[in-house]
Amino acid sequence: MTDVKKIGDRLAEDTRTLMAEGINVLAIMPNDYKAYPEDSPEKMKQFASQHGFDFPYLIDEDQSVGKQYDAVCTADFFGLNREGRLQYRGRLDNARMDDPSDRVPELLNAMRTIAATDKGPEDQQPGMGCSIKWREN
Repeated sequence: MTDVKKIGDRLAEDTRTLMAEGINVLAIMPNDYKAYPEDSPEKMKQFASQHGFDFPYLIDEDQSVGKQYDAVCTADFFGLNREGRLQYRGRLDNARMDDPSDRVPELLNAMRTIAATDKGPEDQQPGMGCSIKWREN
């Protein structure tokens, strides 16, 4: 199983848990897929289907959302409270590309904290992944 597949499966599992608890989930892909066809909407649909994503997976066509949130990599996770204020910016978990058997599901835990308190956790580790493929102007 590839590292990306492992991460996609962990994301799908954690987001199913969040949605079952009434916490909304949304994914936004900001990469310039015209310059990088491997990130095309069709490829993202395939990726979402392979991992069983049950949440909306949107394309940031003009990259404005990614820029607004200062996104730097894929995946970069953002958790908003009820008022739409940013409370979490971090990684999925502490496993990275390693064995996830003893992982701490940081995104899952952060979103549960935000749902309960409207505040994100004090300790937040930055997301890790490939740099966003920004469109050249």
